[in-house]
Amino acid sequence: MKPTVYVINGPNLNLLGSREPERYGRATLADVEALCRTAGERHGFEIVFHQSNHEGELVSWIQEAGRAGATGIVLNAAAYTHTSVAILDAIAAIAVPVIEVHLTNIHAREPFRRTSYVSQVAKGVICGLGPQGYGLAIAGLAGLAGQETRT
Repeated sequence: MKPTVYVINGPNLNLLGSREPERYGRATLADVEALCRTAGERHGFEIVFHQSNHEGELVSWIQEAGRAGATGIVLNAAAYTHTSVAILDAIAAIAVPVIEVHLTNIHAREPFRRTSYVSQVAKGVICGLGPQGYGLAIAGLAGLAGQETRT
């Protein structure tokens, strides 16, 4: 059985490719999923990929990853990054490393976006690199887990 990485996406990421393409790019969520699956294969991971506009569902998937003993979580909590103590608490309650990912550089945006509850409990943060940030997060989790890269 392959080690598993959960990739969890928050609200409005289902609109990638059509929502503010000048800010978020033209890649769709399906493109991001394909990128994650390719990166997962390269590092010997099974990828569990989710997206929801509902905070409680994100919390449930974080808890599920903990119960499953996942190798890690790549989390783009989107707007919930800046508002959700529930997501912070869910991450703090599990023994799974989380890499926080954002398509844009949240530190160069509106002041309210510069606060991240997720960062307080994440192992690392990648922002501003578009969809490639997801692949880098998976590579980072592979490094943390001591996984060899497959060519």
